[in-house]
Amino acid sequence: MRLLDRYIMGNVGGAMFLVMMVVLSLDVVFGYIAELEDVRADYQALQAALYMLLTLPRRIYDYLPLGAFMGCLVGLGAMASSSELTVIRAAGVSIRRIVWSAMKPALVVVLFGLVIGEYVAPPAERLAQSQKAVARGGDGSIASAEGVWHREGDTFIHLNAVTPDGDLQGVALFRFDDDRWLATASFASRATFQGDHWLLQDVRRTRLSREGTEREVSAQERWDSGLTPDVLSVLVVKPENLPLTGLYTYARYLDQQGLTSAQYWLAFWKKVLMPVGTAVMVIVAISFIFGPLRSVTMGFRVFTGLIVGLLFKYMQDLLGPMSVVFGFNPVLAILIPIAVNGLIGAWLMRRAG
Repeated sequence: MRLLDRYIMGNVGGAMFLVMMVVLSLDVVFGYIAELEDVRADYQALQAALYMLLTLPRRIYDYLPLGAFMGCLVGLGAMASSSELTVIRAAGVSIRRIVWSAMKPALVVVLFGLVIGEYVAPPAERLAQSQKAVARGGDGSIASAEGVWHREGDTFIHLNAVTPDGDLQGVALFRFDDDRWLATASFASRATFQGDHWLLQDVRRTRLSREGTEREVSAQERWDSGLTPDVLSVLVVKPENLPLTGLYTYARYLDQQGLTSAQYWLAFWKKVLMPVGTAVMVIVAISFIFGPLRSVTMGFRVFTGLIVGLLFKYMQDLLGPMSVVFGFNPVLAILIPIAVNGLIGAWLMRRAG
C-alpha cells in the first residue's frame, strides 16, 4: 500500500511541479515585456530583469493554489485515462484512500506556500518595489504619479520612493486646516529617520492663505511623524504581498488613526484562509476525476480546470472589493467561494462513492 501511495503522490506531485513551471514561465515572460514599457531614467532592461527576479517568490505564492488544483487534475486525470485508477479501485482501494494519497502533495504545497508568503516573498517584494521607485526618479522635485500616499491627522503625505535602507526620497506634505483649506505644501528631496523623528533635507514650503502665498526654503528641518521605517516597509508593498504579521500590525495602526483598514483586513483573512482554499480546490479536482471528467480527454480536463480555477479566483476578486465598498465582514468574501467549491466537491464525491 505504501508503494501505491508513493506512486499516486509522485504522479500528482510531478504534475503540480510541471503546471507551476509552465504557468510561471508564461507569467515571467509576459511580465518582463510589460516591465520594459516602464523603462526610463536609470530603470533599464537589466533593472527590469532584476525586478522580475525579486518578484518571483511573490509570483510563485500567487500561483500555488492554481498549481495544486491543476496538478491534481492533470496527474489523476492521466491515471484515469490509462485506466490505472480503475485497476486501483478494483484492487479494493477506497476512494478515500486515493484522495488522501493525492492530498499529501497538496499539503506540501500549502506548507511551502506559507513559508514563501510569510518569510520570502514580502522582503523580496519590498526590495523590488523600492529599487524600482528609486531607479525611476524617486528624488524628483515634485510628487511623482507613482509612489506612496498616506494620511496622518490633517496632513496628506506622498513619498516618491522608500529606499531599501529606510530613507525617503521625494517627501511631499500637504497640510489642511479645519476649513479644509490647503494651509501649507512642503517638499523635501530626502528624509532620514533619527530614532524618534525624521530629518528633512532641502525643504521648500509654500504657505497659502486667502490673502496670498509665502515661500520658505531651509536646508534641514525636523519632522515628527508616527511613520517609522517598519510602517513604511508595509506601505511600499501591496496588502496581498505582505506577511501576516505586517498586515495585522498595519491594520491595527490604521484603526487607531481612524483610517480605513478594510483592504488590509481583507488581505489578512485571504492569506489566513489560503491553505483551506487550496485544500478545497484539490478536493474539487479529485471529485471531477471520479465524477463528470473521468472519461474525457486530457485537453478537456485542462480546459475545465482553468475555467473552474478562474471562476474561484474571480469570485474572491469580486467579493473582496464588495466587502470594502459595502462594509460587510471581509471573512465572508473569502469564505463564500471556498464554501461553494467545497459543497460542489463534496456533492460530486458523494455521487462518485
